[in-house]
Amino acid sequence: MNLANMGHFASDIMSFIDKLSGYGADLAGGVTRLLYSPAWVQAQHELQAMMESSGLVTLFDDAGNLFGRLEGDDPADGVILTGSHIDTVRCGGKYDGAFGVGAGLIALSHLRAHHGKPKRTLEVVSFAEEEGSRFPLAYWGSGNVIGHYDVFHVPEVYDADGIGLADAMQAAGFGPGKKRPAKRTDIRTFIELHIEQGVILERERYTVGIVDGIVGQRRFTFEVKGEANHAGTTPMIWRRDALAGACEMIHSVETLAVAFGESTVATVGQLELSPNISNVIPGLAKFTLDSRHADKSKLEALCEAIVTRFQAIAADRDLELSTTEWMNAEPVLMNPELTQKLAQLCSSKGLRYRSLFSGAGHDAQMMQKVCKAAMLFVPSRNGVSHSHLEYTEPEALSAAIAVLIELLYDLAYR
Repeated sequence: MNLANMGHFASDIMSFIDKLSGYGADLAGGVTRLLYSPAWVQAQHELQAMMESSGLVTLFDDAGNLFGRLEGDDPADGVILTGSHIDTVRCGGKYDGAFGVGAGLIALSHLRAHHGKPKRTLEVVSFAEEEGSRFPLAYWGSGNVIGHYDVFHVPEVYDADGIGLADAMQAAGFGPGKKRPAKRTDIRTFIELHIEQGVILERERYTVGIVDGIVGQRRFTFEVKGEANHAGTTPMIWRRDALAGACEMIHSVETLAVAFGESTVATVGQLELSPNISNVIPGLAKFTLDSRHADKSKLEALCEAIVTRFQAIAADRDLELSTTEWMNAEPVLMNPELTQKLAQLCSSKGLRYRSLFSGAGHDAQMMQKVCKAAMLFVPSRNGVSHSHLEYTEPEALSAAIAVLIELLYDLAYR
């Protein structure tokens, strides 16, 4: 496939992304399409219509994952799956997740039109959830597919409005026995295209990036309890200020992460206070921690150091500290055979590429547990993601789609 003839892929993928961004368009900018929200439901059904118009057979599962299937000559040979997710963060960008779904749909449509029925079954998926934006868990969609989660045993987690995950799922029309069972045992390969969400590819002027692996992540919620009291009548030396303690803890996160080396990142992204009144000393401070590293042992050491430091600060200030870890995803490597194939295809097309680790989590890290998995990145302008400023040049999107088509042809038709 000559890249010079792939210009129509650029218009196709931009049309897809722009259309999907209308579902959940936020007045504050960007897209807010949270799991099981009306915008998410509408977008999934719009995708179902797109898949069917491309000649694919569509299936929803109990969790809300949507699949478009191009049946192969030998269904017993397993499924080659591509795609991503369509849920977003609040006021997120229109490329994150959506590009991978659109790329998969375009690829299967092209293969069906030009090569007919494959030897091995191809599917494109729009996973129900990946971001963890509405509920304090991530990978609910792919997690159900691999059996990590189960709609019959839904975690007791709630969104900011107090709505439980199980109730939200039922209200959206999904849940136990509503559709096809979510757990799959027939998927042999998973390929995910995604924006980089970082600056490396753009700054080093690469057209695509081949993902060697995905960093590990651990996420926590910490509650610091002190004593709420009058801001004007309580002497400084007698205060048990939860916010002051939390601030010292948060500052120590930056210091410790820097000490662990440049590939280490740790972020406090959410902070809540109680009673949150201007003339009252905060009696409760609650904050999150997101820590990431490509090396499991270093990630564990970092988190242990952070928690130990927090405990010391709490003891020194006569505060109570409680810790809840709600995510522990180990670093994962992508399949070396598939990454090698991607490198060969990029070279054959004259694409400038490099290998890299992903600092963000993706569905591919879940799928890797049950099948061969690979990822291909495209540059993000200024490294921006999870923002309405998210953007990737259409030519890079088109080039990655061309590589995906060649890889799927090699896996499914040869």
